[in-house]
Amino acid sequence: MTRVKVFTNILKANDSIAQKNRDMFNKNKVYTINLMSSPGSGKTSLLERTIGSLKNELKIAVIEGDLQTTNDAERIEKYNIPVTQINTDGACHLDANMVDGVLGNYNFKEIDLFVIENVGNLVCPAGFYLGEDDRIVMVSIPEGDDKPIKYPVMFRKASVVLINKIDLLAYTNFNMDKVKKDALNINPNLEIFEISCQTGEGLDNWFDWLRERVRKKKR
Repeated sequence: MTRVKVFTNILKANDSIAQKNRDMFNKNKVYTINLMSSPGSGKTSLLERTIGSLKNELKIAVIEGDLQTTNDAERIEKYNIPVTQINTDGACHLDANMVDGVLGNYNFKEIDLFVIENVGNLVCPAGFYLGEDDRIVMVSIPEGDDKPIKYPVMFRKASVVLINKIDLLAYTNFNMDKVKKDALNINPNLEIFEISCQTGEGLDNWFDWLRERVRKKKR
C-alpha cells in the first residue's frame, strides 16, 4: 500500500506540472505531441522526414529525450529549427518537470508544432503526462506484431499508431492485420498509419493528419 501511495503522489505532482505546460501550449495555440516507441523504431527518422516536408509551412520545434548523448538533437539541429536535448541520466522516460525546465528555450509565439521525442521505452513513458495534445506511438516491422498486447497502457492512451519500416514487411512474418486488430481492441479510436521512413511510403497521410491537428489548434 505504501508503494502505491508514493507512486500516486509522484503522478499527481507530475500531472500538476503537466497541466501548467498544457496551459502554456494552449495559450499560444501550439499543437504538441509526445512521440514514443521502443529504441530503434525510427522516431528520429520520422522527425527528419516530417520536418523536411513541413518546415516551409509550419514552424516546428523539438525536445529530444534520451538517456545519454546529443546524437538525436544534432540530427534535428541540421534543419535549423529550435531543438533541446534532455539527457535523463538513466531515467527511462521524460517527466513534466524535465519538459517544464527547458520551455524557456523556446518562443512559443513562433511555433505551430511542438514535438517531444520521448526516451525509447514502451513502458515508463505511458504513465507520465507531459502536457501534450496527443500521444503518438511508433512500432516497427522488425520488432514483431505483439507490441499492443504486451504494452496495452501505451496504446490505450495514444491517438495514433505509426507502423514503420513497411519496406521490410516481405522479409518478416509480421502480421499487419493482427497488430491493427490488437491495437484497435485496446483503443477503438486509434488512427493507424503504415509508413516507411526509408522510402517515404505512407508519410503523406501522416503529414496531412498533422496539418489538420495544427489547423484545429490554431482556431
